[in-house]
Amino acid sequence: MLNNFRSMLQQETKTALKKYNISLKHKFGQNFLTDAKILDKIIKTADLKKEDAILEIGAGVGTLTRELAKKVKKIIAVEIDRGLVKILRKIFNKTDNVEIIEKNILSSEFKVENFKDIKNSYKIVANLPYNITSRFIRKFLSDEKIRPQEMVLMVQKEVAERITAKQGQMSLLSVSCQFYADCELAFFVSRKSFLPIPKVDSAVVKLKIKDCRLKIDEKYFFQIVKAGFSSRRKKLKSNLAKGLDIKKEDIDKIFIKLKFGENIRAQELSVEYWIGLYKNIKIIKK
Repeated sequence: MLNNFRSMLQQETKTALKKYNISLKHKFGQNFLTDAKILDKIIKTADLKKEDAILEIGAGVGTLTRELAKKVKKIIAVEIDRGLVKILRKIFNKTDNVEIIEKNILSSEFKVENFKDIKNSYKIVANLPYNITSRFIRKFLSDEKIRPQEMVLMVQKEVAERITAKQGQMSLLSVSCQFYADCELAFFVSRKSFLPIPKVDSAVVKLKIKDCRLKIDEKYFFQIVKAGFSSRRKKLKSNLAKGLDIKKEDIDKIFIKLKFGENIRAQELSVEYWIGLYKNIKIIKK
């Protein structure tokens, strides 16, 4: 039955694009999900409640939007492509809980606080264009005023693995995401689940925003993290000393206190260890 539904989704997508004379735009990273099984898994991963408000990015021809609308109170579906916006408004013109917005989600013109249904408490569910993933995540995690409760995102497989990496394989993206959220790689998605077929496979990640975080200077914390990752081939000690202008003997004292090995590198540290570094560096920089 799901295989039949997948064929239906593929045909519906092709028919809609042809009917409205829509040509796919590479600059927008347009790849439409046509696999019903994956669609169902996204909905289950989001663990939706009837009272939920959802922000969807890259609504395309409304495949995911339609399923979300059956489950939640309100959806703000954002789409940058004007041609697709016209399709979406025709498809959902009689659906009361779906609002279609023509905007670039990364633009300063898009303000979550302008939408009363989602500004206080909401979730993000999206099949993100690959080319905006890092900027999108940074925007919606770092700004406390617009930070959601949760994000369920379809991203490039490699990016998903970086977001959810463990000690030994950490990156700046890993630390950035795991500082703000508990990150889970929910499942992988074959490139064959999309129209047109992209060059790489995807994965769905779930980022559940942490309720309580330490009250720290986030700007300086990430300055330290960026210094640590400034040269992956070099030892963490060297990167910190150079990037933060700290004396070698001071770095040595911190490493001894935190029980860090002499040759430890940035990718070996969890968020908790970075926070420990931050606290100790703040002391010597006073």
